[in-house]
Amino acid sequence: MADPLAATRTQLRNIQSKTGKSIVQLHALLTDSGLTKVGECRSLLMAQCQLGYGDANAVALLLGKPIPDLDPGAEPPVATATADDSLDAIYTGAKSHLRPLHAAVMAVVAGFGTFEVAPKKSYVSLRRKKQFAMLGPATKDMIEIGLNAKDLPHHARLKIQPPGAMCQATTRIASTDDINADLTRWLKQAFDAAG
Repeated sequence: MADPLAATRTQLRNIQSKTGKSIVQLHALLTDSGLTKVGECRSLLMAQCQLGYGDANAVALLLGKPIPDLDPGAEPPVATATADDSLDAIYTGAKSHLRPLHAAVMAVVAGFGTFEVAPKKSYVSLRRKKQFAMLGPATKDMIEIGLNAKDLPHHARLKIQPPGAMCQATTRIASTDDINADLTRWLKQAFDAAG
């Protein structure tokens, strides 16, 4: 009979190798995001750490619980540059408090399916076959979301961009209250269009 604890230890060690982060560091990322539901935490890990569903779920389910001893006496994993490191550079100083808001938007987008996160100097590009959204701080109090989707509805929150711009429309958010059905619909429309 297979030992479930041994299987869990192996999975967690593999997750550490894939991400270059310890399980404790991954849990710190989740705690800093302010997310508490397993599904939201799983989605965040899938989006920001490029973990698969099962691995992200394993980390999310352990949040707030004792972590099994993975390898007594072993060296911690070697950290590599990740999307999380880029977010540290993007959300610094007066903009650092916007990071949980960024994570909340990423959790919504992660619910749509698989996509690539391509960090840039001042924002992250979200891509499928092509870029469908951009996300980053616009001011010290607001995040700007660029959307690539034709036929977005006319709406007071959407600013249509001129032809040739990096995105067809932008919107800004200042709190999680702004992550509503309209924004989710626009993000999903852009996600589907990039498919």
